[in-house]
Amino acid sequence: MAKTGAQASPVVVFSMFMLFIVLFFSFVVSDNGKEVEILLSFKSSIYDPSGFLSNWGSSATFCQWHGVTCNNNLSHVDKLDLSAKNLTGKLVSSSIFHLPFIQTLNISNNQFYGEIPEDIFSSSSSSLRFLNLSNNNFTGQIPSGSIPGLEVLDLSNNMLSGKIPPEIGSFYSLKFLDLGGNVLVGEIPVSITNITSLQFLTLASNQLVGPIPHGLSKMKSLEWIYVGYNNLSGQIPEEIGMLTSLNHLDIVYNNLTGEIPSSLGNLSDLQYLFLYQNKLTGSIPDSIFGLKKLVSLDLSDNSLSGEISELVIHLQNLEILHLFCNIFTGKIPKALTSLPRLQVLQLWSNRLSGEIPESLGRNNNLTILDLSTNNLTGRIPDGLCSSSRLFKLILFSNSLEGAIPKNLSTCTSLQRVRLQNNRLSGELSSEFTKLPLVYFLDVSNNDLSGNIGDQEWDMPALEMLSLAGNRFSGRLPNSFGSQKIEDLDLSGNGFSGTIPRSFGSLTELMQFSLSANKLIGEIPEELSSCKKLVSLDLSHNQLSGQIPSGFAEMPVLSQLDLSDNQLSGEVPPQLGKMESLIQVNVSHNHLHGSLPSTGAFLAINSSAVSGNDLCGGAETSGLPPCKKVKNLNWWFYVACSLVALVLLAFAAFGFIFIRKINNLELKRVENEDGIWELQFFDSNVSKSVTVDDITLSAKQVNGICRGNKSSANDFQFVVKEMNDVNSIPSSFWSEIKQLGKLQHPNLVNLIGTCRSDKNAYLVYEYIKGKLLSEILHELTWERRRKIAMGIAKALKFLHSYCSPSIIVGDMSPERVIVDGKDEPRLRLSLPGLLSTENKAFISSAYVAPETRESKDMSEKSDIYGFGLILIELLTGKSPADAEFGDQHQSMVEWARYCYSDCHLDMWVDPMIRPGHASDVNHNQIVETLNLALHCTAGDPTARPSATDVSKTLQSAFRITSCVSTLKLSSSV
Repeated sequence: MAKTGAQASPVVVFSMFMLFIVLFFSFVVSDNGKEVEILLSFKSSIYDPSGFLSNWGSSATFCQWHGVTCNNNLSHVDKLDLSAKNLTGKLVSSSIFHLPFIQTLNISNNQFYGEIPEDIFSSSSSSLRFLNLSNNNFTGQIPSGSIPGLEVLDLSNNMLSGKIPPEIGSFYSLKFLDLGGNVLVGEIPVSITNITSLQFLTLASNQLVGPIPHGLSKMKSLEWIYVGYNNLSGQIPEEIGMLTSLNHLDIVYNNLTGEIPSSLGNLSDLQYLFLYQNKLTGSIPDSIFGLKKLVSLDLSDNSLSGEISELVIHLQNLEILHLFCNIFTGKIPKALTSLPRLQVLQLWSNRLSGEIPESLGRNNNLTILDLSTNNLTGRIPDGLCSSSRLFKLILFSNSLEGAIPKNLSTCTSLQRVRLQNNRLSGELSSEFTKLPLVYFLDVSNNDLSGNIGDQEWDMPALEMLSLAGNRFSGRLPNSFGSQKIEDLDLSGNGFSGTIPRSFGSLTELMQFSLSANKLIGEIPEELSSCKKLVSLDLSHNQLSGQIPSGFAEMPVLSQLDLSDNQLSGEVPPQLGKMESLIQVNVSHNHLHGSLPSTGAFLAINSSAVSGNDLCGGAETSGLPPCKKVKNLNWWFYVACSLVALVLLAFAAFGFIFIRKINNLELKRVENEDGIWELQFFDSNVSKSVTVDDITLSAKQVNGICRGNKSSANDFQFVVKEMNDVNSIPSSFWSEIKQLGKLQHPNLVNLIGTCRSDKNAYLVYEYIKGKLLSEILHELTWERRRKIAMGIAKALKFLHSYCSPSIIVGDMSPERVIVDGKDEPRLRLSLPGLLSTENKAFISSAYVAPETRESKDMSEKSDIYGFGLILIELLTGKSPADAEFGDQHQSMVEWARYCYSDCHLDMWVDPMIRPGHASDVNHNQIVETLNLALHCTAGDPTARPSATDVSKTLQSAFRITSCVSTLKLSSSV
């Protein structure tokens, strides 16, 4: 029977199959060749200092090249992961984005720069699903266009500017979108609400304005929202409450107003709610306390009011509660005592009243408790440390009374305790004086009593101790069990007996006050062994004997108050030679003789020397002139001849001494350029430098005070020429004279002035080293720590120990010279910031916001600049980087965002990332950024003092076990 249809012969079938195979492999080979060409072209266009791409182009197949992953079937590039490989260069349009089968492309955490190719979203492979360009240095605007199938887009932490393109809404498949950490402006486009598949949205740390867009209710898949650290305004939309999948809501550091929507109570899966640093008002909606999965709730730094509801008891998973800096009233809810996971409770700076709940801490897991600056009364509960984990207890500035509870006396986890300015009474128990980890203890201005000298003190970590303003009595203890004490304040008590000689072994001591006690006996000469002592106050006691001459050997002693005692003898003339001594008070003693007419005694106020039998001194002292010593009788001449050689030796010494003093006085010198007024603040310099040396040096270096040196008699110095001499006010030179007296190991010393009718010069010591801005990226973490501490010590000296305090002004890395021993040397601004300097300063990226507006400088503006330096030391970024545009505040906003929302590796300078170097400690870095953000607070009053900065920085550098993921409170 014949077949009814045509049937291909086996030969034809086989031929067609072979043709298909040939075409298929031709297609594969063609595409593979194109992929290889794209990869090699990309390699040739960038710089690869680490050699990661070294095997690209080798005999190995391209699927085995570093960072390349191919799919299993067709051997096409499916994934390209070049993240964190230290690559640098610009991206061109015909680049890796055109790999035809690419699905995952990750070039994050490198040094790529320039603009993102314009066609990236219009001509990239349609197969692309994952694109990560984060943590590079890309600039320009976000390109238009879209990749409909893209699921992950991460452009965060670059320097992208301009507006978010409205086309962003056409990325319909996106699940993850991160544009944070850039300098984007304008409003959030409403079209973004069209991405209904989006689960993770980050627009934080930009300069976005306007309201949070309406239409969010369409984005039902959203689990994370980060839009903090912008300038968003308006109210929080009610419709956010419809995003029932939300796990994390962060809208911090904006200008949002109105009340917290009660609809947020519908977010049943919410674990993290951060609304701090806005302008929110009203009370906390009761619905918020129905969010049973909440782990962290931060509503701090707003204007919220009303009482904190007992409904907080429903937040059984809560670990962190921050409600500080609001205007909450009423009592602390007892319900807080029933939250088993509560670790951090910060309610400071409100108007809370009543007692601290008795059971607080007994059923909690407390590590940090700060209830300071409220109106709390009653006793401190006994169970606060029941968790045995409490390390920070801050209760100052309330009206608490009663004894320090026994539970705290045995709380060995405590590290920082601040109970000052309350009404506490009773004694310090023997256990309380043996807490092993406490480094900061302040119980001043209470009603505590007892004889602490009979107790054994064993607090090996102690760095700061203040018992001031209490009723302690008896003798002073010989030791506090610590050789690390830097600040010791025992003033305003009833201590009696003598000052222990053992205090001379406190080699780290910088501030020491025993004033207003009942101490007797002589001042121990051993105190002069405290070579780091800056401030010593022994006033208002009953001390007798002479002023120790050894005080003159203390290199940084700046303030000395010995007033209202029974000291006798003469004021040691050596004190007048102390270059560091700025403020001295010896009034109301039994001193006699001549007052030194040098150093700190030159312009001493009469009130600082009154009540003695002194004479001489400058006109300001108000003392009568000293009577001349009568000539010796003739019958002494023979006796004097027996000691002629001794007298000659003394005469020679006197000549040298007088000459040394004269060398520090203002001199008039004439040379071919005219008559000059020359004054030095260091007698050694006056013998080594002449007017000709100064004028010649100025001509050679063109008046630039940076990196230039002149040599005269082997003495090196730097000259700065003053512009427009005739416009310099006369007060400038008297202020300069005060700067010349400053001596500190972390300052660049001014050693002299030289001026005529036409020219004026300042002479500085020459520091062999480099500017911090030049070497910062080369520094290890250990060197950065040392530099940060040195600058902090200089600020503490200028702000706390100089009277009046001295403002740095332009607090920037350009003002810091790092010498060969890695000690930072801070160069001070000129008094009043002369016009040319003033203009440059106000435009500096390191200027505080309030200074930019008012042109007024303060201690707080210095602290702001120091905070920026800390951020730069940690991140390697500069506020002047193009990444942050012209507004340096952007770096602060970026740092706040990173601290709150990013993994540490995302913002720390690669040079000092934990794991990169053995000396890097994760906790130290986190705590240091914590402090930096406090220093750069927008409100100047919220910034810490230089003293607190120094103490906190020292504390941060000694942390080894306590990881802080919190914002620094005002109780630093």
